[in-house]
Amino acid sequence: MENRQIAALFEKMADLLEFQGANPFRVRAYRNGARRLEDLPDSVAVLIQSGEDLTKIEGIGKDLAEKIATLIKTGELPQLNELMVEVPEGVLALLRIPGLGPKKAAVIYQDLGIDSLEALRVACQAEHVRKLKGFGAKTEQTILAGIDLAERSGERVYWATADEAIQQLVEYLRKSKAVRQIEAAGSYRRGRETVGDLDILVDAGDANEVMDRLAAYPEVDTTIARGDTKMSVRLTSGLQVDLRVVPTDSFGAALQYFTGSKEHNVVLRGMAKQRGLKINEWGVFKVGDDQEEVYLAGETEKDIYATLDLPCYPPELRENRGEFDYTSVDAIPKLIEVADIVGDLHMHTSASDGKQTIREMVDAAKARGLKYIAITDHSKRVSMAHGLDSDRLRDQWREVDLVNDELDDFVVLKGIECDILEKGGMDLPDDVLTEADWVIASVHYGQNQERQQITDRIVGAIENAWVSIVAHPTGRLINKRDRYAVDLETVMHAAAENGKLLELNANPARLDLDDVHCARAKQLGIPIVISSDAHSIGGLDVLRYGVKQARRAGLTAADVANTKDWHDLQHLIRRG
Repeated sequence: MENRQIAALFEKMADLLEFQGANPFRVRAYRNGARRLEDLPDSVAVLIQSGEDLTKIEGIGKDLAEKIATLIKTGELPQLNELMVEVPEGVLALLRIPGLGPKKAAVIYQDLGIDSLEALRVACQAEHVRKLKGFGAKTEQTILAGIDLAERSGERVYWATADEAIQQLVEYLRKSKAVRQIEAAGSYRRGRETVGDLDILVDAGDANEVMDRLAAYPEVDTTIARGDTKMSVRLTSGLQVDLRVVPTDSFGAALQYFTGSKEHNVVLRGMAKQRGLKINEWGVFKVGDDQEEVYLAGETEKDIYATLDLPCYPPELRENRGEFDYTSVDAIPKLIEVADIVGDLHMHTSASDGKQTIREMVDAAKARGLKYIAITDHSKRVSMAHGLDSDRLRDQWREVDLVNDELDDFVVLKGIECDILEKGGMDLPDDVLTEADWVIASVHYGQNQERQQITDRIVGAIENAWVSIVAHPTGRLINKRDRYAVDLETVMHAAAENGKLLELNANPARLDLDDVHCARAKQLGIPIVISSDAHSIGGLDVLRYGVKQARRAGLTAADVANTKDWHDLQHLIRRG
Protein backbone atom coordinates (compact mmCIF):
# COMPACT_ATOMS: atom_id res chain seq x y z
CA MET A 1 0.00 0.00 0.00
CA GLU A 2 1.10 3.54 -0.68
CA ASN A 3 1.41 6.35 1.85
CA ARG A 4 -1.63 8.09 0.37
CA GLN A 5 -3.82 5.01 0.79
CA ILE A 6 -2.74 4.44 4.38
CA ALA A 7 -3.31 8.12 5.17
CA ALA A 8 -6.84 7.89 3.76
CA LEU A 9 -7.61 4.88 5.98
CA PHE A 10 -6.26 6.71 9.03
CA GLU A 11 -8.50 9.69 8.22
CA LYS A 12 -11.42 7.30 7.95
CA MET A 13 -10.54 5.81 11.34
CA ALA A 14 -10.41 9.30 12.83
CA ASP A 15 -13.83 10.19 11.38
CA LEU A 16 -15.43 7.01 12.70
CA LEU A 17 -13.84 7.34 16.14
CA GLU A 18 -14.89 10.98 16.44
CA PHE A 19 -18.38 9.98 15.32
CA GLN A 20 -18.47 7.53 18.23
CA GLY A 21 -17.20 10.15 20.68
CA ALA A 22 -13.81 8.51 21.23
CA ASN A 23 -10.93 10.12 23.11
CA PRO A 24 -9.97 13.33 21.25
CA PHE A 25 -6.25 12.54 21.65
CA ARG A 26 -6.76 9.22 19.91
CA VAL A 27 -8.63 10.90 17.07
CA ARG A 28 -5.94 13.54 16.75
CA ALA A 29 -3.21 10.90 16.61
CA TYR A 30 -4.79 9.32 13.53
CA ARG A 31 -5.24 12.69 11.82
CA ASN A 32 -1.68 13.79 12.57
CA GLY A 33 -0.40 10.43 11.37
CA ALA A 34 -2.37 10.77 8.15
CA ARG A 35 -0.97 14.23 7.44
CA ARG A 36 2.57 13.08 8.19
CA LEU A 37 2.24 10.18 5.77
CA GLU A 38 0.90 12.46 3.03
CA ASP A 39 3.93 14.75 3.45
CA LEU A 40 6.46 11.92 3.72
CA PRO A 41 8.55 11.65 0.51
CA ASP A 42 9.66 8.09 1.30
CA SER A 43 7.40 5.06 0.90
CA VAL A 44 6.65 3.51 4.31
CA ALA A 45 6.42 0.12 2.60
CA VAL A 46 10.02 0.50 1.43
CA LEU A 47 11.08 1.74 4.86
CA ILE A 48 9.56 -1.34 6.51
CA GLN A 49 11.22 -3.66 3.99
CA SER A 50 14.57 -2.06 4.72
CA GLY A 51 14.06 -2.53 8.46
CA GLU A 52 13.59 1.15 9.34
CA ASP A 53 11.91 2.04 12.65
CA LEU A 54 8.77 3.99 11.71
CA THR A 55 8.51 5.48 15.20
CA LYS A 56 11.45 7.71 14.27
CA ILE A 57 9.07 9.55 11.95
CA GLU A 58 7.53 12.56 13.68
CA GLY A 59 3.86 11.93 14.46
CA ILE A 60 4.11 8.13 14.15
CA GLY A 61 4.03 6.37 17.52
CA LYS A 62 4.30 2.67 18.29
CA ASP A 63 0.57 2.04 17.85
CA LEU A 64 0.37 3.70 14.42
CA ALA A 65 3.62 2.06 13.33
CA GLU A 66 2.15 -1.37 14.11
CA LYS A 67 -1.01 -0.56 12.19
CA ILE A 68 0.99 0.64 9.20
CA ALA A 69 2.94 -2.62 9.25
CA THR A 70 -0.34 -4.56 9.38
CA LEU A 71 -1.73 -2.63 6.41
CA ILE A 72 1.45 -3.19 4.41
CA LYS A 73 1.41 -6.90 5.19
CA THR A 74 -2.31 -7.73 4.90
CA GLY A 75 -3.92 -4.79 3.15
CA GLU A 76 -6.50 -4.57 5.95
CA LEU A 77 -6.87 -3.03 9.39
CA PRO A 78 -8.96 -5.15 11.80
CA GLN A 79 -9.85 -2.14 13.97
CA LEU A 80 -11.23 -0.28 10.95
CA ASN A 81 -13.26 -3.30 9.89
CA GLU A 82 -14.80 -3.47 13.37
CA LEU A 83 -15.72 0.22 13.27
CA MET A 84 -17.30 -0.17 9.85
CA VAL A 85 -19.58 -2.84 11.30
CA GLU A 86 -20.58 -0.58 14.19
CA VAL A 87 -21.17 2.54 12.08
CA PRO A 88 -23.44 2.38 9.01
CA GLU A 89 -21.64 3.04 5.71
CA GLY A 90 -24.09 5.80 4.83
CA VAL A 91 -22.98 7.85 7.83
CA LEU A 92 -19.63 8.50 6.12
CA ALA A 93 -21.53 10.32 3.39
CA LEU A 94 -22.83 12.75 6.03
CA LEU A 95 -19.24 13.60 6.91
CA ARG A 96 -18.68 14.96 3.40
CA ILE A 97 -21.09 17.84 4.05
CA PRO A 98 -18.98 21.00 4.51
CA GLY A 99 -18.93 22.15 8.10
CA LEU A 100 -21.05 19.31 9.50
CA GLY A 101 -18.34 17.29 11.19
CA PRO A 102 -18.48 13.93 13.00
CA LYS A 103 -20.02 15.23 16.24
CA LYS A 104 -23.05 16.84 14.60
CA ALA A 105 -23.37 13.89 12.23
CA ALA A 106 -23.55 11.65 15.28
CA VAL A 107 -26.38 13.73 16.77
CA ILE A 108 -28.31 13.55 13.49
CA TYR A 109 -27.85 9.79 13.30
CA GLN A 110 -28.62 9.06 16.97
CA ASP A 111 -31.58 11.41 17.37
CA LEU A 112 -33.19 11.12 13.93
CA GLY A 113 -31.86 7.76 12.74
CA ILE A 114 -30.55 9.35 9.53
CA ASP A 115 -27.77 7.50 7.73
CA SER A 116 -27.93 8.81 4.16
CA LEU A 117 -27.74 12.12 2.33
CA GLU A 118 -31.21 11.74 0.85
CA ALA A 119 -32.79 11.03 4.25
CA LEU A 120 -31.01 14.10 5.62
CA ARG A 121 -32.30 16.22 2.75
CA VAL A 122 -35.89 15.16 3.53
CA ALA A 123 -35.39 15.90 7.23
CA CYS A 124 -34.01 19.37 6.50
CA GLN A 125 -36.87 20.17 4.14
CA ALA A 126 -39.32 19.06 6.83
CA GLU A 127 -37.48 21.32 9.34
CA HIS A 128 -36.69 18.45 11.71
CA VAL A 129 -32.96 19.12 11.94
CA ARG A 130 -33.33 22.66 13.32
CA LYS A 131 -35.07 21.23 16.37
CA LEU A 132 -31.99 19.27 17.45
CA LYS A 133 -29.93 20.64 20.31
CA GLY A 134 -27.09 22.82 19.06
CA PHE A 135 -28.51 23.26 15.57
CA GLY A 136 -31.12 25.82 14.48
CA ALA A 137 -32.66 27.14 11.27
CA LYS A 138 -29.44 28.65 9.91
CA THR A 139 -27.48 25.45 10.49
CA GLU A 140 -30.24 23.45 8.86
CA GLN A 141 -30.10 25.62 5.74
CA THR A 142 -26.31 25.36 5.62
CA ILE A 143 -26.55 21.58 5.80
CA LEU A 144 -29.21 21.52 3.10
CA ALA A 145 -27.03 23.65 0.82
CA GLY A 146 -24.06 21.36 1.45
CA ILE A 147 -25.83 18.12 0.57
CA ASP A 148 -25.52 18.67 -3.19
CA LEU A 149 -21.80 19.33 -2.78
CA ALA A 150 -21.46 16.17 -0.67
CA GLU A 151 -23.23 14.12 -3.33
CA ARG A 152 -20.90 15.43 -6.00
CA SER A 153 -17.85 14.74 -3.87
CA GLY A 154 -18.92 11.14 -3.46
CA GLU A 155 -19.07 10.65 -7.20
CA ARG A 156 -15.93 12.32 -8.48
CA VAL A 157 -12.30 12.52 -7.38
CA TYR A 158 -9.53 15.02 -8.06
CA TRP A 159 -7.85 14.67 -11.44
CA ALA A 160 -4.60 14.17 -9.56
CA THR A 161 -6.06 11.18 -7.69
CA ALA A 162 -7.37 9.66 -10.91
CA ASP A 163 -4.02 10.27 -12.59
CA GLU A 164 -2.14 8.33 -9.94
CA ALA A 165 -4.58 5.43 -10.17
CA ILE A 166 -4.73 5.29 -13.94
CA GLN A 167 -0.99 5.61 -14.54
CA GLN A 168 -0.32 2.60 -12.34
CA LEU A 169 -3.13 0.56 -13.88
CA VAL A 170 -2.18 1.35 -17.49
CA GLU A 171 1.44 0.44 -16.79
CA TYR A 172 0.29 -2.83 -15.24
CA LEU A 173 -1.98 -3.73 -18.18
CA ARG A 174 0.64 -2.70 -20.74
CA LYS A 175 2.80 -5.61 -19.62
CA SER A 176 0.29 -8.06 -21.07
CA LYS A 177 1.72 -9.56 -24.27
CA ALA A 178 -1.74 -9.32 -25.84
CA VAL A 179 -1.77 -5.49 -25.65
CA ARG A 180 -0.88 -3.63 -28.84
CA GLN A 181 -2.15 -0.17 -27.85
CA ILE A 182 -3.61 1.19 -24.63
CA GLU A 183 -4.92 4.66 -23.74
CA ALA A 184 -6.99 6.31 -21.01
CA ALA A 185 -10.03 8.22 -22.24
CA GLY A 186 -13.02 10.08 -20.76
CA SER A 187 -12.95 13.18 -18.59
CA TYR A 188 -9.54 12.10 -17.28
CA ARG A 189 -7.97 12.49 -20.71
CA ARG A 190 -9.62 15.87 -21.17
CA GLY A 191 -8.10 17.02 -17.87
CA ARG A 192 -11.34 17.77 -16.03
CA GLU A 193 -10.54 18.91 -12.51
CA THR A 194 -12.59 16.00 -11.13
CA VAL A 195 -13.09 12.55 -12.63
CA GLY A 196 -15.83 9.97 -12.20
CA ASP A 197 -15.22 6.58 -13.80
CA LEU A 198 -11.90 5.69 -15.42
CA ASP A 199 -12.16 4.67 -19.09
CA ILE A 200 -9.39 2.55 -20.60
CA LEU A 201 -9.26 1.46 -24.23
CA VAL A 202 -7.13 -1.45 -25.38
CA ASP A 203 -6.22 -2.80 -28.80
CA ALA A 204 -5.34 -6.41 -28.06
CA GLY A 205 -4.90 -9.73 -29.80
CA ASP A 206 -6.70 -11.58 -27.01
CA ALA A 207 -9.44 -9.73 -25.09
CA ASN A 208 -9.75 -12.44 -22.44
CA GLU A 209 -6.06 -12.27 -21.59
CA VAL A 210 -6.31 -8.53 -20.97
CA MET A 211 -9.47 -8.85 -18.88
CA ASP A 212 -7.94 -11.71 -16.88
CA ARG A 213 -4.98 -9.46 -16.12
CA LEU A 214 -7.31 -6.65 -15.01
CA ALA A 215 -9.16 -9.10 -12.74
CA ALA A 216 -5.83 -10.00 -11.12
CA TYR A 217 -4.85 -6.38 -10.48
CA PRO A 218 -4.15 -6.11 -6.71
CA GLU A 219 -6.22 -2.92 -6.34
CA VAL A 220 -9.41 -4.51 -7.80
CA ASP A 221 -12.02 -4.90 -5.10
CA THR A 222 -15.04 -6.09 -7.11
CA THR A 223 -15.77 -7.16 -10.66
CA ILE A 224 -19.00 -5.39 -11.58
CA ALA A 225 -19.52 -6.92 -15.04
CA ARG A 226 -17.61 -8.80 -17.71
CA GLY A 227 -18.52 -9.46 -21.33
CA ASP A 228 -16.69 -10.44 -24.50
CA THR A 229 -14.95 -7.08 -24.99
CA LYS A 230 -15.91 -4.95 -21.99
CA MET A 231 -15.21 -5.28 -18.29
CA SER A 232 -16.07 -3.05 -15.34
CA VAL A 233 -14.39 -3.28 -11.94
CA ARG A 234 -14.33 -1.24 -8.76
CA LEU A 235 -10.98 -0.50 -7.17
CA THR A 236 -10.36 -0.54 -3.44
CA SER A 237 -10.27 3.27 -3.64
CA GLY A 238 -13.90 3.23 -4.82
CA LEU A 239 -13.09 4.26 -8.40
CA GLN A 240 -14.85 2.35 -11.16
CA VAL A 241 -12.77 1.29 -14.16
CA ASP A 242 -14.42 0.51 -17.51
CA LEU A 243 -12.14 -1.44 -19.84
CA ARG A 244 -13.00 -1.82 -23.52
CA VAL A 245 -11.10 -3.98 -25.99
CA VAL A 246 -11.49 -2.69 -29.54
CA PRO A 247 -10.10 -3.80 -32.94
CA THR A 248 -7.09 -2.02 -34.42
CA ASP A 249 -9.04 -0.40 -37.25
CA SER A 250 -11.43 1.16 -34.69
CA PHE A 251 -8.95 2.17 -31.98
CA GLY A 252 -8.71 5.83 -33.00
CA ALA A 253 -12.47 6.12 -33.46
CA ALA A 254 -13.10 4.58 -30.03
CA LEU A 255 -10.49 6.85 -28.42
CA GLN A 256 -12.13 9.92 -29.95
CA TYR A 257 -15.64 8.77 -29.05
CA PHE A 258 -14.94 7.81 -25.44
CA THR A 259 -12.71 10.83 -24.77
CA GLY A 260 -15.65 13.11 -25.52
CA SER A 261 -16.92 15.45 -24.44
CA LYS A 262 -20.51 14.69 -25.28
CA GLU A 263 -20.99 18.27 -26.43
CA HIS A 264 -17.92 18.10 -28.67
CA ASN A 265 -19.05 14.82 -30.19
CA VAL A 266 -22.55 16.08 -30.93
CA VAL A 267 -21.10 18.88 -33.06
CA LEU A 268 -18.68 16.50 -34.78
CA ARG A 269 -21.42 14.05 -35.67
CA GLY A 270 -23.62 16.84 -36.97
CA MET A 271 -20.82 17.98 -39.26
CA ALA A 272 -20.38 14.40 -40.47
CA LYS A 273 -24.08 14.01 -41.21
CA GLN A 274 -24.00 17.10 -43.44
CA ARG A 275 -21.40 15.30 -45.56
CA GLY A 276 -23.32 12.05 -45.76
CA LEU A 277 -21.00 10.45 -43.22
CA LYS A 278 -21.53 8.63 -39.96
CA ILE A 279 -19.10 8.67 -37.02
CA ASN A 280 -19.28 6.32 -34.05
CA GLU A 281 -16.90 4.35 -31.85
CA TRP A 282 -16.21 1.96 -34.74
CA GLY A 283 -15.06 4.48 -37.30
CA VAL A 284 -16.15 6.91 -40.00
CA PHE A 285 -18.52 5.48 -42.60
CA LYS A 286 -19.87 6.74 -45.91
CA VAL A 287 -23.63 6.25 -45.95
CA GLY A 288 -25.01 5.41 -49.40
CA ASP A 289 -28.47 6.03 -50.77
CA ASP A 290 -29.35 2.46 -49.88
CA GLN A 291 -28.11 3.13 -46.31
CA GLU A 292 -25.17 0.80 -46.88
CA GLU A 293 -22.17 1.91 -44.80
CA VAL A 294 -18.63 1.93 -46.20
CA TYR A 295 -15.73 2.16 -43.75
CA LEU A 296 -13.47 5.17 -44.40
CA ALA A 297 -11.28 5.66 -41.31
CA GLY A 298 -10.86 4.70 -37.67
CA GLU A 299 -7.32 3.61 -36.83
CA THR A 300 -6.24 7.00 -35.44
CA GLU A 301 -7.94 10.08 -34.06
CA LYS A 302 -6.15 12.16 -36.69
CA ASP A 303 -7.83 10.08 -39.39
CA ILE A 304 -11.26 10.69 -37.82
CA TYR A 305 -10.92 14.47 -37.85
CA ALA A 306 -9.25 14.49 -41.27
CA THR A 307 -12.37 13.04 -42.89
CA LEU A 308 -14.07 16.34 -41.98
CA ASP A 309 -11.04 18.45 -42.93
CA LEU A 310 -10.47 19.28 -39.27
CA PRO A 311 -7.28 19.25 -37.20
CA CYS A 312 -6.93 16.76 -34.35
CA TYR A 313 -7.83 18.90 -31.35
CA PRO A 314 -5.91 18.50 -28.06
CA PRO A 315 -8.16 16.51 -25.70
CA GLU A 316 -8.22 19.37 -23.17
CA LEU A 317 -10.00 21.62 -25.69
CA ARG A 318 -12.79 19.19 -26.61
CA GLU A 319 -15.62 20.85 -24.67
CA ASN A 320 -17.38 22.67 -27.54
CA ARG A 321 -16.10 25.98 -26.19
CA GLY A 322 -14.80 27.35 -29.45
CA GLU A 323 -12.36 24.68 -30.56
CA PHE A 324 -14.16 24.21 -33.88
CA ASP A 325 -13.18 27.78 -34.78
CA TYR A 326 -9.70 26.35 -35.35
CA THR A 327 -9.97 24.87 -38.85
CA SER A 328 -6.31 23.96 -39.34
CA VAL A 329 -3.43 22.57 -37.33
CA ASP A 330 -1.60 25.90 -37.58
CA ALA A 331 -4.61 27.75 -36.15
CA ILE A 332 -4.66 25.76 -32.89
CA PRO A 333 -2.65 27.58 -30.21
CA LYS A 334 0.40 25.72 -28.93
CA LEU A 335 -0.83 24.97 -25.44
CA ILE A 336 1.44 25.45 -22.47
CA GLU A 337 3.50 22.47 -21.27
CA VAL A 338 5.08 21.70 -17.92
CA ALA A 339 8.56 22.28 -19.37
CA ASP A 340 7.60 25.90 -20.10
CA ILE A 341 7.40 26.77 -16.39
CA VAL A 342 10.68 28.25 -15.16
CA GLY A 343 9.69 29.74 -11.80
CA ASP A 344 7.40 29.07 -8.85
CA LEU A 345 6.06 32.16 -7.11
CA HIS A 346 4.04 30.83 -4.17
CA MET A 347 5.47 28.57 -1.48
CA HIS A 348 5.86 28.32 2.29
CA THR A 349 8.72 27.37 4.58
CA SER A 350 9.11 26.31 8.18
CA ALA A 351 8.99 29.98 9.12
CA SER A 352 5.17 29.70 8.91
CA ASP A 353 3.28 26.48 8.12
CA GLY A 354 5.70 24.85 5.68
CA LYS A 355 7.89 21.83 6.35
CA GLN A 356 11.26 22.83 4.89
CA THR A 357 13.78 25.65 5.14
CA ILE A 358 14.48 28.23 2.42
CA ARG A 359 17.63 26.41 1.37
CA GLU A 360 15.84 23.08 1.16
CA MET A 361 13.13 24.59 -1.05
CA VAL A 362 15.81 26.16 -3.26
CA ASP A 363 17.62 22.86 -3.73
CA ALA A 364 14.38 21.06 -4.51
CA ALA A 365 13.32 23.73 -7.03
CA LYS A 366 16.72 23.62 -8.75
CA ALA A 367 16.50 19.83 -8.97
CA ARG A 368 13.20 20.29 -10.82
CA GLY A 369 14.77 22.60 -13.38
CA LEU A 370 13.35 25.90 -12.09
CA LYS A 371 15.29 29.15 -12.38
CA TYR A 372 13.71 31.15 -9.58
CA ILE A 373 11.26 30.90 -6.68
CA ALA A 374 9.51 33.33 -4.37
CA ILE A 375 9.41 32.56 -0.65
CA THR A 376 5.92 33.65 0.38
CA ASP A 377 5.16 32.68 3.94
CA HIS A 378 1.92 33.84 5.55
CA SER A 379 1.57 37.25 7.16
CA LYS A 380 0.71 37.69 10.82
CA ARG A 381 -3.11 37.61 10.44
CA VAL A 382 -2.87 33.87 9.79
CA SER A 383 -1.84 33.24 13.37
CA MET A 384 -2.70 29.53 13.23
CA ALA A 385 0.05 29.20 10.59
CA HIS A 386 2.51 31.20 12.71
CA GLY A 387 2.32 34.10 10.22
CA LEU A 388 5.14 36.62 10.05
CA ASP A 389 5.01 40.16 11.42
CA SER A 390 7.16 42.96 9.97
CA ASP A 391 10.23 42.15 12.07
CA ARG A 392 10.21 38.41 11.38
CA LEU A 393 9.59 39.04 7.70
CA ARG A 394 12.56 41.40 7.41
CA ASP A 395 14.70 38.83 9.23
CA GLN A 396 13.64 36.26 6.64
CA TRP A 397 14.45 38.60 3.78
CA ARG A 398 17.97 39.08 5.19
CA GLU A 399 18.28 35.30 5.11
CA VAL A 400 17.10 35.31 1.49
CA ASP A 401 19.85 37.82 0.66
CA LEU A 402 22.44 35.50 2.19
CA VAL A 403 21.14 32.53 0.20
CA ASN A 404 21.20 34.56 -3.03
CA ASP A 405 24.83 35.49 -2.36
CA GLU A 406 25.65 31.77 -2.59
CA LEU A 407 23.77 31.19 -5.85
CA ASP A 408 25.02 31.87 -9.36
CA ASP A 409 22.28 30.65 -11.69
CA PHE A 410 19.20 30.84 -9.47
CA VAL A 411 17.21 33.67 -7.87
CA VAL A 412 15.23 33.61 -4.63
CA LEU A 413 12.67 36.41 -4.42
CA LYS A 414 11.75 38.14 -1.18
CA GLY A 415 8.02 37.59 -1.01
CA ILE A 416 5.05 37.39 1.31
CA GLU A 417 1.51 36.03 1.13
CA CYS A 418 -0.13 39.02 2.73
CA ASP A 419 -3.69 38.65 3.97
CA ILE A 420 -6.45 40.98 2.86
CA LEU A 421 -8.04 41.97 6.16
CA GLU A 422 -11.75 41.44 6.81
CA LYS A 423 -12.31 45.19 7.08
CA GLY A 424 -10.23 45.82 3.96
CA GLY A 425 -6.59 46.78 3.57
CA MET A 426 -3.44 44.71 3.82
CA ASP A 427 -2.12 42.84 6.83
CA LEU A 428 1.29 44.54 6.65
CA PRO A 429 2.12 48.23 6.15
CA ASP A 430 3.22 49.63 2.80
CA ASP A 431 6.68 50.52 4.11
CA VAL A 432 7.27 46.76 4.50
CA LEU A 433 5.60 45.68 1.27
CA THR A 434 7.66 48.15 -0.73
CA GLU A 435 10.80 46.20 0.24
CA ALA A 436 9.44 42.95 -1.26
CA ASP A 437 10.13 41.58 -4.72
CA TRP A 438 6.79 39.80 -4.85
CA VAL A 439 3.62 40.44 -2.84
CA ILE A 440 0.72 37.99 -2.94
CA ALA A 441 -2.65 39.24 -1.70
CA SER A 442 -5.03 36.57 -0.46
CA VAL A 443 -8.24 36.04 1.49
CA HIS A 444 -8.24 33.55 4.34
CA TYR A 445 -10.77 35.10 6.72
CA GLY A 446 -14.20 36.62 6.24
CA GLN A 447 -15.00 34.29 3.38
CA ASN A 448 -18.72 34.38 4.21
CA GLN A 449 -19.03 38.11 3.77
CA GLU A 450 -21.50 39.66 1.33
CA ARG A 451 -20.59 39.78 -2.35
CA GLN A 452 -19.92 43.52 -2.48
CA GLN A 453 -17.83 43.53 0.66
CA ILE A 454 -15.53 40.69 -0.35
CA THR A 455 -15.23 42.08 -3.88
CA ASP A 456 -14.30 45.51 -2.52
CA ARG A 457 -11.65 43.92 -0.30
CA ILE A 458 -9.98 42.16 -3.23
CA VAL A 459 -10.22 45.16 -5.55
CA GLY A 460 -8.74 47.29 -2.80
CA ALA A 461 -5.77 44.94 -2.59
CA ILE A 462 -5.32 45.03 -6.36
CA GLU A 463 -5.23 48.83 -6.19
CA ASN A 464 -2.50 48.73 -3.55
CA ALA A 465 0.67 49.93 -5.27
CA TRP A 466 2.85 47.14 -3.90
CA VAL A 467 0.67 44.08 -4.53
CA SER A 468 1.82 41.85 -7.40
CA ILE A 469 -0.90 39.21 -7.63
CA VAL A 470 -4.08 37.82 -6.08
CA ALA A 471 -3.78 34.19 -4.98
CA HIS A 472 -6.53 31.54 -5.29
CA PRO A 473 -8.99 34.32 -6.19
CA THR A 474 -12.25 32.47 -5.42
CA GLY A 475 -11.16 30.55 -2.33
CA ARG A 476 -12.84 27.33 -3.41
CA LEU A 477 -11.80 23.85 -2.28
CA ILE A 478 -13.03 21.32 -4.82
CA ASN A 479 -15.70 18.98 -3.40
CA LYS A 480 -15.31 20.65 0.00
CA ARG A 481 -15.98 24.38 -0.16
CA ASP A 482 -17.71 26.47 -2.80
CA ARG A 483 -16.14 29.73 -3.96
CA TYR A 484 -16.92 32.77 -1.89
CA ALA A 485 -19.40 35.32 -3.21
CA VAL A 486 -17.03 37.44 -5.27
CA ASP A 487 -17.75 39.44 -8.42
CA LEU A 488 -14.89 37.97 -10.39
CA GLU A 489 -15.57 40.05 -13.48
CA THR A 490 -15.05 43.23 -11.44
CA VAL A 491 -11.90 41.75 -9.90
CA MET A 492 -10.52 40.85 -13.33
CA HIS A 493 -11.17 44.29 -14.77
CA ALA A 494 -9.42 45.82 -11.75
CA ALA A 495 -6.44 43.52 -12.30
CA ALA A 496 -6.28 44.46 -15.99
CA GLU A 497 -6.54 48.19 -15.23
CA ASN A 498 -3.92 48.09 -12.48
CA GLY A 499 -1.43 45.81 -14.21
CA LYS A 500 -1.72 43.02 -11.64
CA LEU A 501 -1.61 39.25 -12.13
CA LEU A 502 -3.95 36.44 -11.10
CA GLU A 503 -2.98 33.03 -9.80
CA LEU A 504 -3.89 29.58 -10.99
CA ASN A 505 -3.16 27.70 -7.78
CA ALA A 506 -2.03 24.24 -8.88
CA ASN A 507 -2.96 22.45 -5.66
CA PRO A 508 -5.37 19.76 -6.94
CA ALA A 509 -7.86 20.67 -4.21
CA ARG A 510 -7.91 24.29 -5.44
CA LEU A 511 -7.12 24.70 -9.18
CA ASP A 512 -8.21 28.27 -8.62
CA LEU A 513 -8.73 30.06 -11.00
CA ASP A 514 -10.71 27.44 -12.88
CA ASP A 515 -10.38 26.89 -16.62
CA VAL A 516 -13.33 29.10 -17.56
CA HIS A 517 -12.01 32.10 -15.63
CA CYS A 518 -8.46 31.54 -16.86
CA ALA A 519 -9.80 31.78 -20.39
CA ARG A 520 -11.58 35.00 -19.44
CA ALA A 521 -8.36 36.38 -17.97
CA LYS A 522 -6.65 35.68 -21.28
CA GLN A 523 -9.35 37.63 -23.09
CA LEU A 524 -8.71 40.60 -20.81
CA GLY A 525 -4.95 40.36 -21.26
CA ILE A 526 -4.26 39.41 -17.61
CA PRO A 527 -1.16 37.23 -17.23
CA ILE A 528 -1.73 34.08 -15.20
CA VAL A 529 0.81 32.68 -12.77
CA ILE A 530 0.71 28.92 -12.20
CA SER A 531 1.91 28.39 -8.62
CA SER A 532 2.38 25.34 -6.45
CA ASP A 533 1.50 26.90 -3.08
CA ALA A 534 3.89 24.24 -1.82
CA HIS A 535 4.17 23.63 1.90
CA SER A 536 6.81 20.93 1.45
CA ILE A 537 9.34 19.72 -1.12
CA GLY A 538 6.80 17.26 -2.52
CA GLY A 539 4.34 20.10 -2.93
CA LEU A 540 6.44 21.55 -5.75
CA ASP A 541 5.35 18.66 -7.98
CA VAL A 542 1.74 19.88 -8.29
CA LEU A 543 2.63 22.44 -10.96
CA ARG A 544 1.66 19.95 -13.69
CA TYR A 545 -1.92 19.91 -12.41
CA GLY A 546 -2.08 23.65 -12.88
CA VAL A 547 -0.65 23.29 -16.37
CA LYS A 548 -3.36 20.75 -17.23
CA GLN A 549 -6.00 23.24 -16.07
CA ALA A 550 -4.34 26.02 -18.07
CA ARG A 551 -4.40 23.87 -21.21
CA ARG A 552 -8.16 23.45 -20.78
CA ALA A 553 -8.37 27.24 -20.79
CA GLY A 554 -6.45 27.38 -24.05
CA LEU A 555 -3.47 29.11 -22.44
CA THR A 556 -0.12 29.20 -24.20
CA ALA A 557 3.28 29.83 -22.64
CA ALA A 558 2.86 33.49 -23.60
CA ASP A 559 -0.27 33.73 -21.43
CA VAL A 560 1.53 32.48 -18.30
CA ALA A 561 3.89 34.88 -16.58
CA ASN A 562 6.20 32.36 -14.93
CA THR A 563 7.27 30.91 -18.25
CA LYS A 564 9.40 34.07 -18.53
CA ASP A 565 12.64 34.72 -16.70
CA TRP A 566 12.39 36.99 -13.67
CA HIS A 567 13.77 40.02 -15.50
CA ASP A 568 11.05 39.87 -18.18
CA LEU A 569 8.30 38.94 -15.74
CA GLN A 570 8.83 42.12 -13.74
CA HIS A 571 7.81 44.20 -16.74
CA LEU A 572 4.35 42.61 -16.67
CA ILE A 573 3.54 44.06 -13.25
CA ARG A 574 2.89 47.66 -12.31
CA ARG A 575 4.23 48.10 -8.78
CA GLY A 576 5.01 51.29 -6.91
